[in-house]
Amino acid sequence: MRVRNVAFFCCISIFGNVSTLFAADPAPQRLTFDSRHMGTTFRIVLFSADAQKAETAAQAAFTRVRELDQILSDYHPTSELMRFCTANDSAPGKPQRISAELMQVLTEAQELARKSDGAFDVTIGPLSRMWRLIRRTQQLPKPEELRTAQAKVGWRNLVLDPTAKTAALKLSGMRLDLGGIAKGYAADAALQVLARHGFIRTLVAASGDIRVGDPPPGQDGWTVEIAPLGQGMPARFVKLKNAAVSTSGDLVQSVEIDGVRYSHVLDPKTGLGLTGFRSVTVIAPTATQSDGYSTAASLLPPQKALTLVESIPGAQLYMVVKANATAQPIITQSKNFPN
Repeated sequence: MRVRNVAFFCCISIFGNVSTLFAADPAPQRLTFDSRHMGTTFRIVLFSADAQKAETAAQAAFTRVRELDQILSDYHPTSELMRFCTANDSAPGKPQRISAELMQVLTEAQELARKSDGAFDVTIGPLSRMWRLIRRTQQLPKPEELRTAQAKVGWRNLVLDPTAKTAALKLSGMRLDLGGIAKGYAADAALQVLARHGFIRTLVAASGDIRVGDPPPGQDGWTVEIAPLGQGMPARFVKLKNAAVSTSGDLVQSVEIDGVRYSHVLDPKTGLGLTGFRSVTVIAPTATQSDGYSTAASLLPPQKALTLVESIPGAQLYMVVKANATAQPIITQSKNFPN
């Protein structure tokens, strides 16, 4: 996705019979800040006449994202998430106290797992690690390796107790992967930080997840482009305010093995990457929702994906599926999805 530039204007006021030109406040400028976190580039766009104030706010937002990365990442061995997982190995099923942020993300994830009948599953960590190796070696796992990894996956084996502020994993060797929801959560958090610094006409982009606040000056929304599924398909644009949009798909991250194209999106039920081509865009009130639900919808048949997404008030789906590179695209979308 990319954000289109926005034009802005400043007016001069004239009072009474005497045309007195007052020194107008500096016009707000469109400012952009980039910083790498969670394996991608986070981009903040805001409008301000004070570049230093904007810089301070953006850096505070990036600091918050960095803090969340240290909580939610499965790439950092010292993150709270990974400390929780490794501590479980020696005492499977023992409840451990976790932070409010980790509890919130896991609670959202488990609710989505329940609603999607396990299509969304953050306990997929053992399979994720296996597929990272597969993408490098371009060799499928042996059947016994796949069965071993799958045996450690299952969302019902993650037990949360919000009252006691604890979480537990029932099996030794379980690993959590929040890649399908953490960036959206971080984008929401970054927008909140910007608002506390006085900036509400803002956009936060984290790869395929975008969270926006109030519209740019003089506009009725932020115009966001949705990447088309393959060459020859027209670009699609949506206009948003105080909402989020996420696109999940396999246009970039995939691997071909023995003539079969496998997506980086893994099916917990098979342990394998999805085949074929698909792109799923979800508009929702928050990026936590749009991120998680676009991932879950990628793993469901189109009509089930539509029902799942529309269970969120105000959420909408745009889904494109192709059986292979030359097949005609099948498009499924909410009735009110923006044109």
